[in-house]
Formats: sequence, structure tokens, C-alpha cells
Amino acid sequence: MQTLGWREWGALPELGINAIKMKVDTGARTSCLHAFKLEPFSKNGENWLRIWIHPEQHSDRELVCEAKIHDQREVTDSGGHTELRYVIKSKLKVGDFYNDVELTLTNRDSMKFRMLLGRQAMRGVFLVDPDASYLQGVLS
Repeated sequence: MQTLGWREWGALPELGINAIKMKVDTGARTSCLHAFKLEPFSKNGENWLRIWIHPEQHSDRELVCEAKIHDQREVTDSGGHTELRYVIKSKLKVGDFYNDVELTLTNRDSMKFRMLLGRQAMRGVFLVDPDASYLQGVLS
């Protein structure tokens, strides 16, 4: 198993995100990605989303990507607030790991990290060292 620190760099190449700082969150079941605007649309008879992202904290740089809607779920955040969120699937690259993960989408503009890496994505692949950071290397 690979070891992660409490924060790591990852990439979501299918979404055009070459580097994103993630908080490794063993308290979160599903991974979560920042999206400040969502626009559902139909493509070849399937439900898709156009997603607007600020991939870096403290930056106005916008990235617009598209993904097929996998699901919609009620998610309770750490503050106890429940929200209905879209769920997409995308390939995630962290170190040698490259696999599909589920991502819920919500506005994380006020949060320090643009992405949370949840337990489902880590299960059976990663151990977490809460004293360490960026054990899988730095992307830019």
C-alpha cells in the first residue's frame, strides 16, 4: 500500500485538471470536488454536467469541464448541513495510483482545499500518515 500524508497533490486528467491540492479526509466517505457553477445538459440522450471550477485557492482562474452525471445524493458536511449533490466519476492520479473515483460536487470557495479525498477512493490502496504532507510528490 502507498502512504499518503494529510494533504497531497493529485490530478484529474479527464477533467483537464493537471494539479489540485487535496485534503486527505478519512472522515468523508466520498471524495468531493469544488465547483462554483453547474449546468446540466443532455448529450446523446444521457445526462451530463458542465462544471465551472477554480482549481487553485486564491485564484480567479476558471476551468470549465464536462462529465456524465453518475448519481445525485444527499451529503451531510462536517457542519451537519445536508445538501443534494451531483456525483460524477473521473480518473484520479495520485503517485502511482490511477483509477476511477466518485466525486460529489459543491462550492468550496471558502475552504482551504479544492478537493477532499474520501475513504472510498483510499480503501485498500492507501494508508494515511497524519503527520506527513505531500508524500506522493508535488504537481504543478
